[in-house]
Order: sequence, then structure tokens, then C-alpha cells
Amino acid sequence: MLAEDLAAIEREFGRDTVSDVEAITEIGEYLRNGGGKRLRPALLLLSSKMFNYEGRGAVRLGAVVEIIHTATLVHDDIIDEAQTRRGRPAANTQWGNSKCVLAGDWLYMQAFKVALQERNFRILDTLIELTQQMVEGELLQMEKLGKLISLDEHFDLIYRKTACLFSVCMRMGAILGGATPEQEEALAQYGRNLGMAFQIVDDVLDLTASESVLGKPVASDLREGKVTMAVIHALERCTPGERQSIKAVLDDRGFDHVTHEEILNILSRYHSLEAAHARAAQYAEQARKSICTFPDTEIKRALLWAQEFVVAREK
Repeated sequence: MLAEDLAAIEREFGRDTVSDVEAITEIGEYLRNGGGKRLRPALLLLSSKMFNYEGRGAVRLGAVVEIIHTATLVHDDIIDEAQTRRGRPAANTQWGNSKCVLAGDWLYMQAFKVALQERNFRILDTLIELTQQMVEGELLQMEKLGKLISLDEHFDLIYRKTACLFSVCMRMGAILGGATPEQEEALAQYGRNLGMAFQIVDDVLDLTASESVLGKPVASDLREGKVTMAVIHALERCTPGERQSIKAVLDDRGFDHVTHEEILNILSRYHSLEAAHARAAQYAEQARKSICTFPDTEIKRALLWAQEFVVAREK
């Protein structure tokens, strides 16, 4: 159903990330070959197909959202001083921070240049707001590093950093397809809820999956000073001593005085991983409800499968 369009997006992505400056082309190529689920462009395609959209815009904008997503990953890895990404050395370890910052900037601008070909102000407005939300999310996260933030603060962060892009993918597909304002809003809500579920599950996997599955060190979030939902859940319930153990990991930016296993024991004592999974399932259910009024088509079934996949995935 999507294979041809996704292959076309891949080709578009390849063409769009070529520059006269060799470093940009090299970094772009390296990032494009780094795998990734291409979930975001797939959502945009599905959303546009809900309205039988046949134009070239969905492929073009599918590449745009993947380029924006890639640009954010480059900048994230620099900020987090990441060594690996999807099981390979992070781009910044190969080309250095300075080149990668600039390559990320170039990718952002290139995404807007390609989007401009649609000649649609609503789409540009949506992309500009998205990019601002994501950058603000990154800055807010930096301010909160090492701090024991509340659940509301955490949800605001994951909305900005992940769910906002999911929501925009659905919204842009709806705009291309000529959806009514109500239909567009319903699909944007679906994207938002799916994105929230996706990120909560991602954060749980960061704590529990093996390094070989994740393609990066286990518990990277805690090592970087980031508390995620399961940890916040435990912090709201644990003893002062246990709280001190979690704080030690955040302060040390590593498991120097407290082991990863000790943290997992605290989380299992308060059923915190299950609580995070349950919240992800709640968001997925809200995603399902957002599209229940749409007619029963193959496209709708794919969207319903996506919300099940997001909660059940193991990597």
C-alpha cells in the first residue's frame, strides 16, 4: 500500500540532501542510510490517502518531515554528546560538532525549501510552528537536565520533542487531501496521541531493552540526566533513600555509585514500568478514538494497526 511511495520518498530524500559542499552531502548520505522506521512519512502518506489524494505533494512533504526529523537527531546527538545512534557511530563522532551543527542547520533550511514548492501557506505555517516547538522542547529539556521534574513537565517535553511532529505529519496529509477542519483536527489529534504513546514506550525501552536491541547504551536518558515517566512515577512513591539513589545517577551522569539493576529494582517495586506502559496504552486508545468516525477503509485499518504496533514494539 505504501511501499512505492516510501521508496519515492527515499529517492526524494537522497536528491534533497545533495549539496555543492561535500561535507553536507556526506553527512546527509550517512544519516539517510542509518535506518530508521520512516514512521513519520508513512503517517503523512496514510493521512493524505484517507482523502484519496493522488498528487506529488505527499512524497515531497514525506521527505520534508524525514529531513526535519534527521536534522533534530543530528542536533540532539551533539547536545547529548552521543557516541552511537541506531547501532552506528553518531555523525558528530565522525565529522565533529561544528560541521554537524551546520549540516543540521542546512537540512532544516533545505526542508523548508522543498516544502515551499507546494506553494501552500498553511503547510509552511504548520512546519514553522513545529520547528519552533521542537527547538523550544530541546531548550526546555536542557534547563531541566538532572532535575526531578513533574509528570506534566515531562509530558510537555515529549509533546514538543516527538508528538508534535507526529501530529503535524497527520495534519499535513489532511491539508493536502482537502480535509474539512474537523477531519484535519481529528487526524492531528490521532498523531499527537500516537506520538505520546510512541515516546513513552521509547523511554521504557531505554530503561529495559539490551544495548544490542537499542543500538545505543542502555539507560541513556538517566546517564544524560533525563527523568522519564517510569522514573517520575517511582519518585512520587519511593523512600527518601531510594530517591537519593535515583538522584545520584542523575548527578553522576552515570552508574558510578548506583547500578542500573538497583534502579530497575526500585522501578519494579513500584510497578513504574507497568504504569508507563499503561499510560502509553491510554494514549494509543485515545488515538484510536480520534479516528473512529472515519469510514472503515484499508487506510484506517493501517492507522489502527499503527497504534497497536507502537505500544507492543520491543525496539
